[in-house]
Amino acid sequence: MRRTFVDAGVLIAAARATGALGVRALAVFDASDRLFVSSAFVRLEVLPKAVYFRRAAEVAFYEDFFAAVEQVVPWSTALIQQAYTEACEAGLSGFDALHMAAAKSCGAEEFITTERPTKPLFRVTGIVVTSIVVP
Repeated sequence: MRRTFVDAGVLIAAARATGALGVRALAVFDASDRLFVSSAFVRLEVLPKAVYFRRAAEVAFYEDFFAAVEQVVPWSTALIQQAYTEACEAGLSGFDALHMAAAKSCGAEEFITTERPTKPLFRVTGIVVTSIVVP
């Protein structure tokens, strides 16, 4: 089983399930050889707006995902420091650095994103980064 961390964009695309991106995002979750891990930061990124705008189906999708993941990495001072280091080394934005630090801290082997391969996430070492966006 591959320990897989999905970026917020993948979850949003899968929850909304529209267009080709939605189909590719849903396919990520259909793979039987993946064990999903996530973080408090991904939860913070995806749930509040869906709750606020009362998108019940989207909220249910996210809640089902977080209930089923193997591990949800909580925030910590050490994790934030690790994210800062990742950001400085690869030129990441704050949230991308937090997601990457969380993924690495729980032993994720792959990080799946909706970012294009030209983005800073693909400069990170020590984990396989895959985009579901067609170039």
